[in-house]
Formats: sequence, structure tokens, C-alpha cells
Amino acid sequence: MTAIETGAGGSHADRMDRMYRTQRHFYDLTRKYYLFGRDTLIRELNVPAGASVLEVGCGTGRNLALIGNRFPHARLFGLDISAEMLVSAEAKLSRPGRTGTVLRVADATDFKAAEFGEAGFDRIVISYALSMIPDWEKAIGAAIAALNPGGSLHIADFGQQERLPVFFKRGLQAWLRRFHVTPRPSMESVLRGVAADRSGTLDFRPIGRGYAWIFTYRRTGS
Repeated sequence: MTAIETGAGGSHADRMDRMYRTQRHFYDLTRKYYLFGRDTLIRELNVPAGASVLEVGCGTGRNLALIGNRFPHARLFGLDISAEMLVSAEAKLSRPGRTGTVLRVADATDFKAAEFGEAGFDRIVISYALSMIPDWEKAIGAAIAALNPGGSLHIADFGQQERLPVFFKRGLQAWLRRFHVTPRPSMESVLRGVAADRSGTLDFRPIGRGYAWIFTYRRTGS
């Protein structure tokens, strides 16, 4: 395991560290009840042997651990703006039998593959992080710029609960705001625009009657 820290300071980083200083100890236990679609996303990664996988907003390392279990020959990388979360991630991912994972404290809106010693990544995962990143569109741009030709970006996040009762949507979104979480209603249109501009392809599907949205953006092979 190699953990590399950088100067990803600023108010958002400070707020995340304050929030997760205690929460990181029980984060995985509580989030499994409402962060739906994460395991579906992981199953569909189809990571070739030796390919690189980066998780943006890797948190406690829960997803990276599952990716490593399912694709044991993948090379794993993770970044998070919260140094507190990476303390938990490093402990989880350094267990005996796991291959090395490179972790880095970094801003999702301003990172480059070269900072990890890579020319680009074959798979990039963003799971329930864009709804917590103020400049989330910039984070999407940074992730796509870090993809290798033929690589893919996989996103799972809160949808708009479009086929669920209105009272459920209002209650959920009010509760999420307490944790600085804001579902992004324009995420589909933004990603479709990026795919059109960059000659990429986009697959989109809602799950749980719109409770969550799953996207796969594929970069062309050239």
C-alpha cells in the first residue's frame, strides 16, 4: 500500500474532514442501506487483467476492496479530498493478501493521472460523490480527461426519484441536505453533452424507480 498526501486544502476539504473524523468509523455500516447501485456498478466494470482502476471519492475504500476481490489482477488507485477517510481506506486496503493500492489526497475537480504515475486509467469509478462535490461538472471533466483511450467512466449517484411519491422525494432530499448532499438533476444532460462533444458514448439507466442513476461513459479508442 502506498498512501501519498498532497495539498488538497480549502473549505470543502476541511468540511469533509470535520464531518468524517467520527463518521468514518461507522460509515460503511450505515451507507449500505441507502447507497444503492454501487455493487451493480462494480459487477459491470469488466476490468481486464493488469488494467488500472481509479475511484474518485474513494472514502473508506469499501468499493476499492470489492473491486480488488472481484478483479484480483487489476491495479487499484483512489483519491479523496478527506484525509480522514483515507485513514480508514488505508487500513482496509492494506490487509494481508491484498495487492498494493495507491491512495492520494486530492481534489476531484483538479487531478491528473500523472500524479499517480499513470498516463491514464482504464476504468474510473465515481460512486455517490458527485452529489457532494460543489463543482461536480468540473469533476466529470477531470475524470474524462484522465481516461485512457478505450477507457470508461462509471457513475452511480442519487437520481431524482422521478417515479416515486413526491413526499418521498421531498423527505429524502431534505434529509440529504443535512449531510451536504445535493442530487444533480442535470447530470444526464451534462453527460450526454460531454459524450456528444467528445465523440464518446453514454449508457444511462435509473434504478429503484429513479432513486438512483447509473451512467457509463466510454471514451473512443483513439
